Amino acid sequence: MSTSIQPNEAALSALYSKINWRLLPFLLLCYIFAYLDRVNIGFAKLQMQSDLGLSDAAYGLGAGIFFIGYAMFEIPSNLMLPKVGASKTISRIMILWGLTSASMLFVQTETSFYCLRFLLGVFEAGFAPGMIFYLTYWYPQRRMARVMSIVMLAAPLAGIFCAPLSTWIMGAFADLHGLKGWQWMFLIEGLPCVLLGLLCLKVLSDRPQDAGWLSDEEKRLLASDVTPVSTKHHSFRQVATDPKVYLMAFGYFCLISGIYAVSFWLPTIIKDSGVTNLVHIGFYSAIPYVVAAICMLIFSWSSDHFRERRWHSAVPAFVAAVMLVAATMNSGNLWPALFCMTIATAMMWVAYTVFWAIPSEYLKGEASAGGIALINTIGLLGGFLSPTLIGWIRTATGNTQSGLWVMVGLLVVGFVLLALNRQPAAAQAAY
Repeated sequence: MSTSIQPNEAALSALYSKINWRLLPFLLLCYIFAYLDRVNIGFAKLQMQSDLGLSDAAYGLGAGIFFIGYAMFEIPSNLMLPKVGASKTISRIMILWGLTSASMLFVQTETSFYCLRFLLGVFEAGFAPGMIFYLTYWYPQRRMARVMSIVMLAAPLAGIFCAPLSTWIMGAFADLHGLKGWQWMFLIEGLPCVLLGLLCLKVLSDRPQDAGWLSDEEKRLLASDVTPVSTKHHSFRQVATDPKVYLMAFGYFCLISGIYAVSFWLPTIIKDSGVTNLVHIGFYSAIPYVVAAICMLIFSWSSDHFRERRWHSAVPAFVAAVMLVAATMNSGNLWPALFCMTIATAMMWVAYTVFWAIPSEYLKGEASAGGIALINTIGLLGGFLSPTLIGWIRTATGNTQSGLWVMVGLLVVGFVLLALNRQPAAAQAAY
């Protein structure tokens, strides 16, 4: 028995190492630019708000309206993915969003600001859930949390490297050839997505059986290891009428509200603490994401090791709420507030990463593409709510803290909803 198992385990390890190196670095790079082009508006705000005469409420609405466009087109995009193929779908998404993000340099009015942010959401729709669904073709459940942690490192890595990069571009390129620093930032950070979109057609195989870089024996081995758990979902209609899908979606909504409150407003919060140098703001903004990246890897390994998802996502959400309270109470004191925001940010990203192993366990087969998109669509509406709400409150009161208290309440609700996500017995058996 042991002699027959060992070669199979060794072959599987070698196979997944090969798949990891082929897919994960490229998908991680694509997602870094997706996250960067989604949130670099937070750094652009430091200059473009005064240049264009935008109020905080207008900025918040523009930052959040991205998610309305995203939500409207996400489910259709993901339902088409199995038919069109992952490589063509992701390529189309990246080329269109790269061109739209670069076009942000032409913004002159509130209306053009809203329109381009809305279009950015339309064209990026389906990217993240499509990528998650795509990974279920290649990995069994016992590996999903670790795989997700690698791909989801995109957001912390974008924060670590791109926050200083964005602020540096805005300072170094200011007024070059008649363009403002924020205009150069959108151009320089948007165009690489077009190149990555073209590379998708070469790098990504739609399914394992289409991968010319896998041998026939490797394809058979992978097919035997990635065996879908039987499920009651055979169509999108069945997914859309399942109460548990909505339980997951609204828990995710609460997480996203907190995450994007920090993503869009952290540079402003740091500036309000007395930091005025753009480069310093960029480096301080990177600190929470360094800690988040480390914590994501640790918690995802622990989640896979102990075969537990629910508490690995729920408890960090509660800790994030507590630390956001502490950050709000230390408003104006840079280092205590930054410390608390760092822990809050890290725990929100931990909860987010482990969370995505839950729907991929519960939803199987072609119907899971629409199910994952439905969960992500409802959840990402939190990305519209949080920046819009905070912008409106900041315009009305002159401070950001009142809006952060609302995010605290949502994170507590998220903790409760995530704690109700019991792992399916069939998924547990699949380990």
